[in-house]
Amino acid sequence: MPVDTIDVRGPRFGATLTTVVLAAVLITGSGPLLAFQTLVFALGALAGVQHSPYAWLFRVAVRPRLSAPTEFEDAAPPRFAQSVGLFFAVVGLAGYFVGPQWLGLAATGCALAAAFLNAAFGYCLGCEMYLVLRRATG
Repeated sequence: MPVDTIDVRGPRFGATLTTVVLAAVLITGSGPLLAFQTLVFALGALAGVQHSPYAWLFRVAVRPRLSAPTEFEDAAPPRFAQSVGLFFAVVGLAGYFVGPQWLGLAATGCALAAAFLNAAFGYCLGCEMYLVLRRATG
């Protein structure tokens, strides 16, 4: 297995945790909780999705309890998706800490919608964006 491939179940697990965190942000209006999720997105985008805290939790606590992985995927599309999540989280932080608050709510809601699609249906919107951009740029 090449280094740049990941177990397909890992990003979905991460999306589930992201969904929970972002829903909590919307319910509580917690800027610090959004800052935590922003850090998670940043680590996934900059270091690679396989090096994010949620990927570590998946490797240590979840994957040992599952059967051996049978499917792997290129890490680049999920990494790009983390970058998209990072963008929305940074915009959300600006809204929560600088204003207007509706901007924080809207950006967090957009990130939550994308995370929920992946968690519930296995549809990674950021990954699809990555593939469309790759096709468009040759």
